[in-house]
Amino acid sequence: MNRRCRKNKNAVKHESNDYVIRVLTSPEAVDSVAWNALLQAQPQPTPFMRHEYLAALHASGSATPATGWTPAFILLECGGELVGACPLYIKTHSYGEYVFDHAWAQAYQQHGLHYYPKALVAVPFTPVPGTRLMARTPADRAMLAKGLVQWCETEKLSSLHLLFTEAADTLACEKAGMMLRHTVQFHWSNTTPPYADFDAFLASLAQEKRKKIRQERRKVFDAGVRFRWSQGADISHDDWDFFYQCYERTYLEHGNAPYLSRDFFQRMADTMPENWLLFVGERSGQKIATSLISISALQTEASGQNGLKDQERVAYGRYWGAMERVDCLHFEACYYQPLQWCIQHGYQRFEGGAQGEHKMARALLPVSTTSAHWLAHPSFSDAVERFLEREGEGIEQYMKHLEQRSPLRPPQSP
Repeated sequence: MNRRCRKNKNAVKHESNDYVIRVLTSPEAVDSVAWNALLQAQPQPTPFMRHEYLAALHASGSATPATGWTPAFILLECGGELVGACPLYIKTHSYGEYVFDHAWAQAYQQHGLHYYPKALVAVPFTPVPGTRLMARTPADRAMLAKGLVQWCETEKLSSLHLLFTEAADTLACEKAGMMLRHTVQFHWSNTTPPYADFDAFLASLAQEKRKKIRQERRKVFDAGVRFRWSQGADISHDDWDFFYQCYERTYLEHGNAPYLSRDFFQRMADTMPENWLLFVGERSGQKIATSLISISALQTEASGQNGLKDQERVAYGRYWGAMERVDCLHFEACYYQPLQWCIQHGYQRFEGGAQGEHKMARALLPVSTTSAHWLAHPSFSDAVERFLEREGEGIEQYMKHLEQRSPLRPPQSP
């Protein structure tokens, strides 16, 4: 495909037929209204792909060149109209991604080659599956995927990685010659018709699982801990401050500084409060724990600021922390309180985040997630392809093993 390229301080433009690909070096340079409108038209939009979320990551200093995330947002235009877009970052490390390629980088280094910088299409620090290649039509999505590979070749980047893609993205990436990689997450799903209450949900589980959950909840209750929840603008500034203390403490206890700054969460409270739900655990009137959940209260012109798309009632477990140790407090804050809220409010799905086989005991079942990868070096590309074939067979067997351990009660015989 013949392309010509010209540069200015704001963008790099690649032209082909009626398509123009622009590369913007800051999310603030992107038209937020056009970006969010395109997001709403996607098969699997999430709050984390909203312009406000991505801009807050940048403006708060959480995902910037200084932290190893250099924005290069891709816009695909046709006839002056935005028909495709994706958040792309030039990475100098592989932290904050949750699809691990450290071994690939090490192999490059051992052979005297540079793996970094690499290109990443993902939401920083956010292992949530969803649309990555926003597009108006399948043809636009295919053009966007193909254009990404060609842009990476032009920029002489070692590789391109699209993380936690949805089905239409995966198909476009595969057609563009990328390799697929699968990982496992654990998600809870409501029933149709939905559970009437938490007890009805428990009744769907095997007896030993029901007993275990009741025992765990009883331990927290007997310890004197009670939870309350606040949504959106009702989350107070003091509660946000306390949440951040807990969030920061969790990271520091594991020897790491937190990825996200307090300023990032303030921007969330200011720009997209309808997407946040906070649980606060208290004992004797003192706050001791929090759990922050994101919910898919996506804005639409038709439904208004707090409207929900019927097919997208999804909650996402994000962050938690505690100032005191209480037996089973983590399970109550991160699973049982959110599941109870989802049941009460008619949500269809709760996604528990990356990894965590222990989540199965709380009725979060295994689901396969997908990423797509392109490597410029032919020999390394071949080696990674062979590795992914072997890894994929292992993931397939692992999924079968997990499915045999379902916590759900076996179907009743007629």
